[in-house]
Amino acid sequence: MLTLKGFHVIFMVTWFAGLFYLPRLFIYHLDTRDQAGLERFQVMEWRLFVIMSIGAALTLASGIWLTLWAWWPLVDGWLHAKLVLVAALIAYHLYCLRLIRQFRAGVQPHSDRFLRIFNEVPSLALVAIVLLAVLKPF
Repeated sequence: MLTLKGFHVIFMVTWFAGLFYLPRLFIYHLDTRDQAGLERFQVMEWRLFVIMSIGAALTLASGIWLTLWAWWPLVDGWLHAKLVLVAALIAYHLYCLRLIRQFRAGVQPHSDRFLRIFNEVPSLALVAIVLLAVLKPF
């Protein structure tokens, strides 16, 4: 089970690397004006999204396996809180896909300020998730 936990953390790091960097690419994309640069960002955003989606899928699969291994009804409240945060991250992940599609359509969906704030959301979620998993406060 410790090996599975280790892989769960590795997959989570892969997912979060994408969650940290993709919104930053959106900010750079927003500032780009030349066609070659716009096309380059579209390719970079899509490729990063695919890689982080693989990390997300493996994180979720290993997390489900760990949860079932722990016998779901006996799991403490900290895990329920963590799962709520994971659900929010999945929604964030899917919203990133929406932004990719809008950028590809030539739409600038949000302001620079919005994207800079949006960029910080995964950091806050990571802090909360790690503290819940390590401290198990309830």
